[in-house]
Amino acid sequence: MKKYRIRLILVLGILIAACKKEKSLQEYMTDSWQTTYLKIKMPTYQKSDSLEIYEDKFDNNPTLIAQSTYNTNGTFKAWFINEKGEKVSETDGKWSAEKDSLFVAFFYNDREMKVSYHITKTEKGFLGKSTNDWDNDGEIDDFLIMKTKRIKTN
Repeated sequence: MKKYRIRLILVLGILIAACKKEKSLQEYMTDSWQTTYLKIKMPTYQKSDSLEIYEDKFDNNPTLIAQSTYNTNGTFKAWFINEKGEKVSETDGKWSAEKDSLFVAFFYNDREMKVSYHITKTEKGFLGKSTNDWDNDGEIDDFLIMKTKRIKTN
């Protein structure tokens, strides 16, 4: 009976030690990221009856690569890296996370953007999905899928 109790305590101890609490989305997002894939489906592109699909895998020397850094204080910076390796079109914004949703607010091309994403954590980064008015036609009917990877920044 004593051996049984010792084994039970040992097994429970190993299980408890092995159980690692998963980071909240807020903790997970506090890092630097690079977009590795982007697809936007716009079913009524600029109020037409045409479907427009933008897709980029960023694997054939793209002219711009999107990167961002999310800070613990709820602010973020996003920018592009051009072909010369220069940081261009930098913007600041605010972000928050709740459960599996990421909320961002920022100005881009003289337009205030408020976007929410459903986030799925991946081995290398995250997968973000969002429905928004990406084609600026006044209809929130465009669907975005974005894959990212974690990066180191200066």
